[in-house]
Amino acid sequence: MSGQTYTTTPPERATLDASCGSMVIEFGTGWCGWCRAAGPLLADAFARYPDVKRLKVEDGPGRPLGRSYRVKLWPTLIFLKNGEEVARVVRPGDQTELDNAFARLSADTP
Repeated sequence: MSGQTYTTTPPERATLDASCGSMVIEFGTGWCGWCRAAGPLLADAFARYPDVKRLKVEDGPGRPLGRSYRVKLWPTLIFLKNGEEVARVVRPGDQTELDNAFARLSADTP
């Protein structure tokens, strides 16, 4: 998914835990000011890492996937490698912290 569209029907946590490859789950909402402000920074980061799957998930009260990852602030990005969390970025403020998280996806060990 791209742009400011967040899915309201994300996969189950068990499906994500069993996934293969690199993926970033981005928790937020389309109306969140922090999410909108981070949009250009995230677009630039994902453009540099086109092989990494991006899943944008609408979060909020009663949304079990966000709770299972202990998401408290938006946007929160969970970096998964073969279903395991290897990095997390909350309210990204600069490209360096995103680059460091993306680097963890390509590292040999989590």
